[in-house]
Amino acid sequence: MTGTDEERQGDRVSATDGTTRGGSTTIGVGEDVTQPAPGGELLRPHAEQLYAGELAALVATDTAARPPSWRMSPQAVVTYLLGGTLEDGTVVTPKYVGPRRLVEVAVATLATDRALLLLGVPGTAKTWVSEHLAAAVSGDSTLLVQGTSGTGEEAIRYGWNYARLIAEGPSPAALVPSPVITAMREGRVARIEELTRIPSDVQDALITVLSEKTLPVPELGTEVQAAKGFTVIATANDRDRGVNDLSSALRRRFNTVVLPLPAGEDEEVAIVARRVAELGRALELPPVPAASEEIRRVVQVFRELRSGVTADGRTRLKSPSGTLSTAEAISVVMGGLALAGHFGDGELRAADVAGGILGAVVKDPTADATVWTEYLEAVVREREGWGDFYRACREVSG
Repeated sequence: MTGTDEERQGDRVSATDGTTRGGSTTIGVGEDVTQPAPGGELLRPHAEQLYAGELAALVATDTAARPPSWRMSPQAVVTYLLGGTLEDGTVVTPKYVGPRRLVEVAVATLATDRALLLLGVPGTAKTWVSEHLAAAVSGDSTLLVQGTSGTGEEAIRYGWNYARLIAEGPSPAALVPSPVITAMREGRVARIEELTRIPSDVQDALITVLSEKTLPVPELGTEVQAAKGFTVIATANDRDRGVNDLSSALRRRFNTVVLPLPAGEDEEVAIVARRVAELGRALELPPVPAASEEIRRVVQVFRELRSGVTADGRTRLKSPSGTLSTAEAISVVMGGLALAGHFGDGELRAADVAGGILGAVVKDPTADATVWTEYLEAVVREREGWGDFYRACREVSG
């Protein structure tokens, strides 16, 4: 490959299944897919764009040994994920709050010949961690395959430019590389989201890639061999067991790291508060100065319903069908901030989050509605200082 990293990223186009690379997506003939958003501001920049300053500072101050093709050492990658202060005074913000050893195991896996599978219930930051790991290791988090029930084998292997295929026959120019092939050629990290949602026969296209580090292209009588630094990070959630379970042969090619839910209420509140502040700035929401009380109440409600017991351990509860993850708590609070900023008095109140909580809890209109009503009447109604929350939730519950 020739040209700078930035040039190579700009040259990438999407595969036939609509996966994205280099921030571009298949749109239509003649359309320029590499142009920035109107006004020059992106709604959701990639990790390597949003934290470019921190990544550059880590690379500049990193003196530890780096695996082949890595932009920084494994120690620096862990610092990028968990946060810290560098020798030059640069403050690295934490991207993930969780056990340090868990992150070290994940990073160490990427330095071996094994792929990494991030497993956990929905909302445990699997995609978030995957993106930041790829950004730190490769400087590029966009080599992504989004797993769905309709994902075809070409998303993992390769597709064809059918106009050239018909005109010229099989040729290197007619081949459309997948994100996995691109990562193999460049010695980068390929990401596969929701691996267990991909049909089993398509999943197994990864076996040769992960074991032999090569991908045959029989139509051309050749193969793609992985450059040093190539690896795969896949994500899957616990709730998808039985959808498209991984074969034992494929599972052996992965080292699995389970991302847990936040251990304590204070930790989860801190995660929600920090992420809400970041998103609020990115979306330019009106500032809401006092939100900590409602954030803590949202987190407490989610944790109690999720665990099936109140925080004091005195009352057993029925749990709803949904996951009530930290990510959903962030979404509820963000919706409340928008209501408070645009339609309220600028202070986040119970009425601003009540509707969001109802939508998060009641996924099944029959069973979950009963669970929610019982929780309101048996717990919230009797809790001191929660009268406003009870009234707001009863109002939206009907």
